[in-house]
Amino acid sequence: MTYCVGLMVDQGLVFLSDTRTNAGIDNIARFRKMFTWEVPGERSLVLMTAGNLATSQAVVSMLEEGIEAGTSEEAAAMLGDNALPSLLKAPNMFRSAEIVGEAMVAVQKRFRKSLDQMNEAGGSTMILGGQRKGGTPRLFLVYPEGNCIEATEDTPFLQIGEHKYGKPILDRVIARDTPLEEARKAALLSMDSTLRSNLSVGMPLDLAVLPTDTCTLSERRRIEADDEDFHTLSENWSAALKDAFHGIL
Repeated sequence: MTYCVGLMVDQGLVFLSDTRTNAGIDNIARFRKMFTWEVPGERSLVLMTAGNLATSQAVVSMLEEGIEAGTSEEAAAMLGDNALPSLLKAPNMFRSAEIVGEAMVAVQKRFRKSLDQMNEAGGSTMILGGQRKGGTPRLFLVYPEGNCIEATEDTPFLQIGEHKYGKPILDRVIARDTPLEEARKAALLSMDSTLRSNLSVGMPLDLAVLPTDTCTLSERRRIEADDEDFHTLSENWSAALKDAFHGIL
C-alpha cells in the first residue's frame, strides 16, 4: 500500500508520499511514488501515485515520453500519434490533469484483457498539483477512470492510499489561510500517524513544497528513517498528545 497527501493553502502547495510497496509481509520493496517536472519560474508540477505499480509506472513513462516529444523532434517522430501532449505545454493545470487521466485510460485499455483474464485490478489513483506562470496553484485527484476532482476552499487537501489514519489532524488544522510552514508540519504529522498505525506504509518519505507564484519548488527532498528532524517532530507530537490526554478531565 501507500500514503500520499497533497495540501493547498493560500501560500502554496505541500506534497508528501511514502515509498513502501508490498505484496505480503515477506515481500516488501521501495518504489518512488512522487515525480516532479519543472521549468523554473515558468511551471512546476508534482505527481504522486497509489494503486497498481505497473500501471503507475507506465503512466509516468507515457507522460515523460510526451514531454520529450514536445521538446525533441526526433522523439516526436519516433512516437508519432502515440505521444501524449506535453505536461509542460498544457495551457492550464486542468488540462494537465486531463493529460494524466488520458494516460491512465490508455495504459489500462492496453492491458485490460489480460488483467480481466487474471482477475487482477489494474487501477491507479494519482494526485497532481502545481502552477504555471500566469495561473493559480491547483491540486487534483485523478481517478482510475481518467476523470478528476479538484481541491477547493472547503476541501484544501487530497489523499490517496491509506488515508484514514492521517486524516483527523488535517481535518482539524488545515484551512486555506494556514501558513505554508504549518501545512508542511501537518503533512508530516499526518504521515507520522499513518506510519505508526499501518505497516504497509513505510520510510523513506518524499517531500516537495511549492510556494505560490514562484513556479519553482522551494524544497524537494527525501526523508530517511534516521532523519533527526522528523524523529524529533514525531516524538514531540507523541508527547503533546499524551499531555493533552492526561489534561482532559
